[in-house]
Amino acid sequence: MNRKTLSQWLPLAVFALVLFTPLRTPVLGFLQRGLLATGLWKADAPAQPASSAEPTPIVATGGAAYPHNLPLVTLDGKHANLSDLKGKVVFVNLWASWCPPCVAEMPGIHALYQKMDPKKVAFVMLSLDENPAKAQAMLKRQGYTFPVYFPAGPLAPPFDSNSIPSTVILAPDGQVAARHDGMAEYDTPEFKAALEKLAR
Repeated sequence: MNRKTLSQWLPLAVFALVLFTPLRTPVLGFLQRGLLATGLWKADAPAQPASSAEPTPIVATGGAAYPHNLPLVTLDGKHANLSDLKGKVVFVNLWASWCPPCVAEMPGIHALYQKMDPKKVAFVMLSLDENPAKAQAMLKRQGYTFPVYFPAGPLAPPFDSNSIPSTVILAPDGQVAARHDGMAEYDTPEFKAALEKLAR
């Protein structure tokens, strides 16, 4: 192997070594400490929805009680809709198996998912993979059990982000309580408490 070839493959090898070995935890911990000061890592906690006297973050269209009609397809090919989750706080995360920041934040999202009451908080891990088999293979390899969906049509606001990962937190009435574009650490006591408060 010559020097040019080595210089091309070395960054990929280092990235794979960090992402897929026990080195991931200390390296991500180091990055987290460095990025917390910039606000790029720790996600903002969702806020309580606005009262009826204040303007709401998203105005429902067509008089619908739940503003987000988002057709979905489950991993096993069944049809669903985001509006089926009305009454719960909904954690929507847009991701893809080919997106390194998406893959890097998933262990924290999965840990948070396992701590939340599924009767009050729903998780919608929305894969943007063009080939669902690639997403399924990655999920199986990592042992993730959170619900994964694929969009059954174009993404409408507030889910039409220009970048991934992107996370939108919906209050039980479907209004947007929080949004974060980019990688974040969601498995924190503060974020969990904020979700639980929002679910009351």
